[in-house]
Amino acid sequence: MAVTSAGILLYRLGERGIEVLIAHMGGPYWAAKDAAAWSIPKGEYDPDTEAALDAALREFEEELGVAAPEGPYAELGTFAYSSGKRVTVFVADGAAFSLEDLAFGEFELEWPPRSGRTQSFPEVDRAEWTEMDAARERLVKGQRLALDALEQHLSEAGA
Repeated sequence: MAVTSAGILLYRLGERGIEVLIAHMGGPYWAAKDAAAWSIPKGEYDPDTEAALDAALREFEEELGVAAPEGPYAELGTFAYSSGKRVTVFVADGAAFSLEDLAFGEFELEWPPRSGRTQSFPEVDRAEWTEMDAARERLVKGQRLALDALEQHLSEAGA
């Protein structure tokens, strides 16, 4: 069965257009990468035991260390990665969301590989508001369609 994830894509409208909140993936593999090394705050869940939006809100807080804004949230869609993983993305206006108090969650990994040593790394190591064009290059490929869906959503809303 395919891995199922849910995440939140916050946006804000600025002088330079739409900006989205994305997070650089943590750990040694991603440390020196920028292109295709960013993600929306998201994580795995079991659709048989948890609603996608509940999982997205939980994962946002686990990764960034702060609660997601109150919303309202709209579902942008479910997007498939080439691996078969599927991510359901929810969107909300994040204009009032501050990046000041972020406290990134951690995961453990054997590092260096086959060393027998376990180290802790942040799930994400930074989060930034990013213009749409830059976000398209920075996001992992499987999440880029969510940006198209966001533009469509905002167009339909008259933003």
